[in-house]
Amino acid sequence: MQPNMVDRRIQDLMQGYEAVETFFNEQRSVFPRRTAIYDLIWEIRALLFPGYFDDESPAGKSTEALVGERILRIERVLGEQIKRALCFGDGTLNEKEAQRRAKEIVSEFLDTLPRTQELILKDAEAAFQGDPAALSREEVILTYPGMYAIMVYRIAHELYTRKVPLIPRLMSEHAHSKTGIDINPGAVIGEYFFIDHGTGVVIGETTEIGHHAKIYQGVTLGATSTRKGQLLSGKKRHPTLGDYVTVYSNASVLGGDVVIGSGSVIGGSAFVCESVPENARVGVKDQEIVVRTMGEQDPVWCYEI
Repeated sequence: MQPNMVDRRIQDLMQGYEAVETFFNEQRSVFPRRTAIYDLIWEIRALLFPGYFDDESPAGKSTEALVGERILRIERVLGEQIKRALCFGDGTLNEKEAQRRAKEIVSEFLDTLPRTQELILKDAEAAFQGDPAALSREEVILTYPGMYAIMVYRIAHELYTRKVPLIPRLMSEHAHSKTGIDINPGAVIGEYFFIDHGTGVVIGETTEIGHHAKIYQGVTLGATSTRKGQLLSGKKRHPTLGDYVTVYSNASVLGGDVVIGSGSVIGGSAFVCESVPENARVGVKDQEIVVRTMGEQDPVWCYEI
């Protein structure tokens, strides 16, 4: 390749880096490191459930020295990444102030870990009790994709509520890429939450879910329209589900004004854009299944669901 052609291409790309539509200004050019965030997820899970995700402890047990070492490592790495996130979120923030805020947030976050562990254990119990295929609670924690997505959500949500930029979303998108389950860290989800199978589940930012709720694969808890874009930021756009609500596979519940009453069941493939009272049953009417045998024009049998 001719040198002048290489120089031209370099200059073309260098000019592109100056485009404000694509890149941020110099004050917001510091990002949290994705690999550090992914490692933090592993460290926090290993701290909460020793022996399940690491090889250094028997399941459910650890030494004080190892617990202390992990806490200090999380404190150091998370503090640095939050500082970077705060500088990104506020381009006018100086590093000293960002470091001070980061230290406060990390301290609060570490104090929430026992409660987070308790919530995750309740989610595991809900999965075990709700799935006859589950052989043990340990199996649920180790292998269920829904359990992994919920676990990461519980961790990310604590950072989201403390207004940490980027990091909660990096965590949730990492879980999304591994499981196919997309839970925005801003959602508010109660105790004993169970996602069965899980692939294709979407839970929007302003969704609210009560306790003992259960949803299946392909469920969307979303917004009715996003055409207004940023004008809708901060507004309630996603539905509210009460306690003991079940939403079966491929159903969509859409809209910030939609409330699904406690004890209700949303049937598979239903499209719900209005509120539902307590203890209701919502289904799709007059769907017909027809089975034909080879060479026959009339159906052998059919029935409605």
